[in-house]
Amino acid sequence: MKWLELLQVAGVTLVAAVTLVVLYSLGVRLTAIAGDARQKSPALVRSLAFVCFGLCALAVLFGIYLIVPYFAK
Repeated sequence: MKWLELLQVAGVTLVAAVTLVVLYSLGVRLTAIAGDARQKSPALVRSLAFVCFGLCALAVLFGIYLIVPYFAK
């Protein structure tokens, strides 16, 4: 068994999972901040939240692209 490759895949999986969780959590937090009545510029904060959600969706789609063998042709 190639242990170095196994550790490499495990490391990349951990980094990808943490990145997705952080992006989604940041998007949810920014959405909550944008809903605050005392916020000075809710449109800017809400757009940053949508950027976080968009990056999260792109990462998921890229993962699906890597997994599905039909796209590799």
